[in-house]
Amino acid sequence: MLINHDTRCALTHTVDLLNTALGDGSPDALSTVEQLRSYVESHDLSGVQVGALSEADLAGVRRVRELFAAVFAAGTDREAAELINAMVAKAGTTPQLTDHDGHDWHVHYFAPGASVADHLSADCGMALSFFLVAGERERLRRCDAPDCRRAFVDLSRNRSRRYCDSRTCGNRLHVAAYRARQRRSAAHSGS
Repeated sequence: MLINHDTRCALTHTVDLLNTALGDGSPDALSTVEQLRSYVESHDLSGVQVGALSEADLAGVRRVRELFAAVFAAGTDREAAELINAMVAKAGTTPQLTDHDGHDWHVHYFAPGASVADHLSADCGMALSFFLVAGERERLRRCDAPDCRRAFVDLSRNRSRRYCDSRTCGNRLHVAAYRARQRRSAAHSGS
C-alpha cells in the first residue's frame, strides 16, 4: 500500500494520541492544557494556534482519542466505517490542496481555523478511512505483549508486526519464552 507523507503523519498523530491513554493503570499523558500544547507542538499540526488552546480543546481532543480507540477496537469494517464517517462529518471536513513547507501538493482535510479536535478528526479520520478502503484495517493494531496496550500501525510488507516495538516488547517476550523453555528443559532433565 502506497502511503503519502501526510497520511503517514496523520497515522502517527493517531497512534501517538491513542498512546497518551493506555488504560493499563498508567497516568493519562493528556490531562492538562499544557500537555495538549506539548502534544500539538511536538506533532507540528498545520494551522493549529498553540497559544489559543483551552480546556474545551483538551476535552475535544480527549473525545477524539476515544473515537480513535473505538476505530482500532471495531469488530467489523462496517462498524469502523460508521465511526469514521461520524467523526469526519462532525469535524466539518473541507478538503484543500496545499504545497506548504516544501512538501509536494497534497490534501488537507480540516477547515481553515478548525479546532485542534476537528483538525485531528478530519485529517486522521481520513487517513484511517484510506486504510479501510484499501482493505488494510487489520494493520491498525494494539501490541501483542500481554502487559502493553500501545497502538501502532503495521506497515510491514507481510502484515506480520505484532509488537509496538520489537526492541522492547518483542525482545522482552522472546527472552521470557527462552527462559521458560530453559527452565522446563532443566526441570525435565533433572527428573
